[in-house]
Formats: sequence, structure tokens, C-alpha cells
Amino acid sequence: MTRSEYVKSIRSRIGHDLLQLPGVTAVIRDGEQFLLARHAHSGLWSLIGGAVEPGEEPSDAVIREVREETGARVRITAIVGAYGGEPMMVQYPNGDRVAYVTVAYECELLSPAVADLDELFEVGWFSRHEIADLPRREWIDRVLADTPEAPPR
Repeated sequence: MTRSEYVKSIRSRIGHDLLQLPGVTAVIRDGEQFLLARHAHSGLWSLIGGAVEPGEEPSDAVIREVREETGARVRITAIVGAYGGEPMMVQYPNGDRVAYVTVAYECELLSPAVADLDELFEVGWFSRHEIADLPRREWIDRVLADTPEAPPR
């Protein structure tokens, strides 16, 4: 988990206490397959995303996060929804506690995705059925349930 200078400055004052952060999530699909990433800090699969920096537009943040974590370029096609609450709370291995409120964007992949091995173990494409069997962040089930079925090809 890389931390921005903004979060580092807050952590220097509050330690590991709960911090609520705005976030973004990319729902990247190819037909009925979704791109997921397995995170190095937890070993769990999840959608790609991260925190919105101060002054940053959420739409710019999702594009930046996908680029940072996978090297890929995306184009936003729709907003899926906004999510928060208990399922979005995380405790990182270093003890930092975070409650995210995230906006999920449906995105079109414009270039290949490769895992940034600092933050991710791997990336992969999975159907909704396959995702149900993965060790994952369970909040992604809510996001995928709100993502419309792919139009027929």
C-alpha cells in the first residue's frame, strides 16, 4: 500500500486511528469478464481503485489509479454507484484503519493491464460466477450486482 503525502501527514498526527477517505473503483470488463487485481497487502482479489487526492476530480483519480496499478489506460463509460459503510472498512497490516467511501465507474480498457508488483500480485479476468469462488473483498459483490449485464455482441 503506497500512501500519499496527504495521508502520511494525517497519519503522523492520528497514528493508526480510523480515517475516512474518498475513493474510486474501476469496473473494467470485456463482455462478461471483469478485470480484478490480487492485492499484495491482503492476498485478496478486488476491483482496481484507490484514494482521491485533495483537489482531484474523482473521474481523474480512477484513471490515475488504474494507470498506477496496471499501466493501462481506460475511458470512463458510466457511473455504477457510490458505496460505503462497514464493508468498506479496512485494517492494513501496519495497523492503519481506513473507512472508504467510493464511487465506482464502469471503464473501457484502452491498453493492456499488467500488475504493478509493488501493490499487486497479479491481475486477471473473471466471470461473475468465477468471482463468487475467489478469496475477495466482499464489497465488490455489491458493485458487480449494480453493474448492468453486458450487451449482446
